[in-house]
Amino acid sequence: MKRFNFNIKCVEFSLHKCLLYFFLVGAFYSFGQTDVDQKNEIIEQRVEYLVDNAEESDVDYTTIFEQLSFFYDRPLNLNRAKLIELKELSLLTDFQINNLLSHIEENGKLMTLEELQTIDGFDKSTIQFILPFVKVTSNVDSPQLSFNELLNNGTNQLFVRYQQIIEEKKGFSDITDSALTASPNSRYFGNEARIFTRYKYNYGNYLSFGVTAEKDPGEDFFNGTQKNGFDFYSAHFFLKNQGKIKQLAIGDYQAQFGQGLTFWSGLAFGKSADIMSVKRSAIGLKPYTSVDENLFMRGAGLALKFDKIEVTTFYSRNKVDANIDYSDSTLVQDEVLSITSIQQTGFHRTVNELEDKDAITKQTIGGHLAFMTRKLNIGFTGVFNEINAQFNPNLQVYNQFRNTKSEQTNLGIDYNWIYKNFNFFGEFAQSIEAGKAIVAGALINLDTRLALSVLYRNYDRDFSPIASAGIGENSVNENEKGLYFGIVAKPLNKFTVSAYYDQFVFPWLKYQINAPSNGYQYLAQLTYKPSKKLEMYLRIKERRKGENTDIDLTEGIDYTVYRKQTNYRYNLSYQVSPSIKLKSRVELINSHLEETPTEVGYLIYQDVVYQSLKSPFSFSFRYGIFDTDSYNARIYAYENDVLYAFSIPAYYNRGTRTYLTVRYKIRRGLDVWLRYGLTYYDNVDVISSGLEEIQGNTKSEIKAQIRFKF
Repeated sequence: MKRFNFNIKCVEFSLHKCLLYFFLVGAFYSFGQTDVDQKNEIIEQRVEYLVDNAEESDVDYTTIFEQLSFFYDRPLNLNRAKLIELKELSLLTDFQINNLLSHIEENGKLMTLEELQTIDGFDKSTIQFILPFVKVTSNVDSPQLSFNELLNNGTNQLFVRYQQIIEEKKGFSDITDSALTASPNSRYFGNEARIFTRYKYNYGNYLSFGVTAEKDPGEDFFNGTQKNGFDFYSAHFFLKNQGKIKQLAIGDYQAQFGQGLTFWSGLAFGKSADIMSVKRSAIGLKPYTSVDENLFMRGAGLALKFDKIEVTTFYSRNKVDANIDYSDSTLVQDEVLSITSIQQTGFHRTVNELEDKDAITKQTIGGHLAFMTRKLNIGFTGVFNEINAQFNPNLQVYNQFRNTKSEQTNLGIDYNWIYKNFNFFGEFAQSIEAGKAIVAGALINLDTRLALSVLYRNYDRDFSPIASAGIGENSVNENEKGLYFGIVAKPLNKFTVSAYYDQFVFPWLKYQINAPSNGYQYLAQLTYKPSKKLEMYLRIKERRKGENTDIDLTEGIDYTVYRKQTNYRYNLSYQVSPSIKLKSRVELINSHLEETPTEVGYLIYQDVVYQSLKSPFSFSFRYGIFDTDSYNARIYAYENDVLYAFSIPAYYNRGTRTYLTVRYKIRRGLDVWLRYGLTYYDNVDVISSGLEEIQGNTKSEIKAQIRFKF
C-alpha cells in the first residue's frame, strides 16, 4: 500500500476514494432527527472531549454517561431546578445558570422552553443542545418527599455483561506443569472472560443505592485464588437534598472540590474544543458506580447546608495494591512495612499481581467549608492522607522532590465569582512541608456570539497532590507552569469557531526528559451546522513537547529534542432518514521528532447508525481503514458500544477496523445488546507482547449484555 506524507502527497488507494465520495455525497441528505440520536450524539461528544488529550484508551467513563442518561430519562424541570442540579447537568456554564435563575426570580416561572431565547446566553443552538435533558412544567413546587415515598416509587436496573477476546493470548495458552513451576508468572490463573454485573436503584435525583462487581480477563472466578466470585466489588448508598442534608454518601463515592488541586477524586474534562470546560465545576460528593479500582473512596461523606454555608466532611479507608519492597522490609503479623509504589492497574491475574493485592491500607479524612451564593463561592479544603507502610519509592533525579512520607496533608482555598459578564475562578493549594499549586482563570462573555477564556497555572516541582485533577499537560499536577487562552465565536448563524492556545513550561526534569523543557498546544475548529440534520467540522490540533533524543550516545547524557504532532480532522454527521444516521471521519497525523524522519498516519471511517422509535431493533456499524508509521502516529477514536461500556481504541499499524453493535428491546424493561469487533492488520504477524501477545494478524472481541429495568 502506497505511503504518503500529506504535505506533498495524497491518498491514492481506490477504496479510500470510495469512502470519501460516499460520505461527501451523503452530505446532501436532510431528514429529521430523533431525541435518541441527540442523546447519543451529546454523550459521545462529551466523552470525546475527555479523549482529546488521553494517553490511555481504557478509562472508565460510566459516571459521565450515567449523569447525562439520567437527565435524558428524567428531564430536569428548569422551574424548580436548584443550583447544584443545574451544575450536575454539566451542559450549562455558570453564566447561563446565573442568568436563568435571575430571570426566574425577576419574571416568575418559565411558561415554555421557547422563553429561554429571551435570556442572555441562551441562543438557538444552546437550547437545541440541552433540549433532550430539560423540561418546563406547571408543577413548580418542590415537595418534601418522605423516605417511604423515595423507597416505594423508584427505578431498579440490573446489568449483566460478558466480553472476551476470541484469539488466544499467550497468558491463556497451554503450558506444562514443570514449565509453570519454573516460571509461575508466565500464565494467568483465570479464563479469558471479562464479566460485569451491576444492580442499581434510584428515586429521581434524590436517592440511589446499588452494587457493582467485575472480573477481569485472567482472574479466577468462584475458584482458585478467588473463592468469593468477582475480584472487585463496589457498593454505594447516596441521598440528596433532604432538609439540611445536601449530600450523604455511604460506601463507595467520590469527592470533588474547587478546581481540582487540593482534592478531586475521579475524572475531569481536559483541554478541548469546548473552551468553557477549562473551568472545573465541582459538585462535592457523588456516588461511585464504575469499575476502576483506584479512582474512588470507600467510607462515608456528609454535606450539610445552612443557608449560605455548606459544610462537607468525608472519611475513606480502603485496601489498595502496592509493590512490596522485600529488600528493605519484613512481614510482621502479615503487615507490609515497606513499599516502592502503589499499583494502579487493578489486575490480579498472576502470582506477582496477587502478592500486590490489598497490600496496604490507605486512609483519607478531610473536609470542605464553603460560603455559597449564586454569584460568589469561597471554599476551604483540608485533606489528610495516610498509608500503613513505609514508602520507599525508587527516586530518580527527575522525581526526587515527590512525597516519600507515609502521611500527607494538603490545604487549599478556592473561589468562583460572577461579576456582570465575567466569571473569575481559581484555587490555591499547599502541601504541608512541601510545595504549592495555583490555578487562576476567567471566562468572559463579550457578546452572545463571542466568549473568551484564560487560565494561568503554576505547580511547584515539590507539590504533592493526594488526588488532583487540575488542568495541565502532566498526568500529575507538579513541575508545570502554563498560560491558556481560548475563544469561541459565532460569526454567522450556521458557523462556530472554537480555538485555544496553551503555552507551558516544565522548570525541572521529567520522565525521559533530562533537562527543563517547554512546549505549546493549540486547537482550531470550524463547525458548520445548518440544521438539526447536518453538522460537520474541520479541526487542526498541534502539540510540541520535549523528549530525550533517540540517538545513541557513547558519552555524556541524553539531550532534549522536540516532538511536534499535528492532527487534521474532518468530521461529518447527517441524517438519511428519521431512523438512519451516517457519521464519517478523516483524520491525518504528522509526528516529527527532531533529527528523525517524520512519522505519518491516517484514519478513515464510516459509521451507519439505525435507531427507530417504532422498532425494538437498533444497531451501529463501522468500517474503518488506518495506516500509521508507528505507535507515535496512533489515532484515538470513540466507538459506539453497549450501554455503559466504552471503547476508545488506538488505531496504529496498517489495517482495517470493523464493529457492529446491536440492541434489541425484547419488551418494556428488558434489553439485549450484542457487539462484535474485528481489527485486521496487514503488516504484522504478532499483536501486542508479553502475556497479552497474540500470534496472527487479527484481533476480535465479542460482547453481550442484558439489562432488566423495573
